[in-house]
Amino acid sequence: MRRIIIYYSQGGTTDLIAKTLAKNLNADLVRIHDLKNREGFTNKIFATINAFRETKTDIIPAKVDLRGYDTVYFGTPTWTGNPTPAILTIIDRCDLRAKDVVLFATMDSNRGDSNISRLEEKVKLRGARVIESFTIATKNKKPEKLVSDTEAIIEMKDLKMY
Repeated sequence: MRRIIIYYSQGGTTDLIAKTLAKNLNADLVRIHDLKNREGFTNKIFATINAFRETKTDIIPAKVDLRGYDTVYFGTPTWTGNPTPAILTIIDRCDLRAKDVVLFATMDSNRGDSNISRLEEKVKLRGARVIESFTIATKNKKPEKLVSDTEAIIEMKDLKMY
């Protein structure tokens, strides 16, 4: 069973979660890079507006070939309760027909569930079957705690099975 984790991370927290998943699940890893500058106060305001409006963005890689993968993970930070433009863009460019999908979101607050709900709608429209999802609260947590929280989720949700 081949797995791939596709994710976007701006500050590095979602990157740490994705790398922990990949290591523990023996999965391939693809980090999506948003070519739009999202740093700084003004750019962050526009980033949250883009997330709310589900505005597409230019990304690298522009597309990911999922042939040969049984399970696809999508991960993203939560911006104003929404997935990031970069992850929405890559989902719209993937052929997810007959793919099993696991969704995960990192969050500073408690709005990750709305993020997951929207991701679920998007991947189902692309033909995927969502088999599992989870959120990870990240606020004020040290990297070691984030790794242990991720490993606990892997065990609790039996993600090695997929």
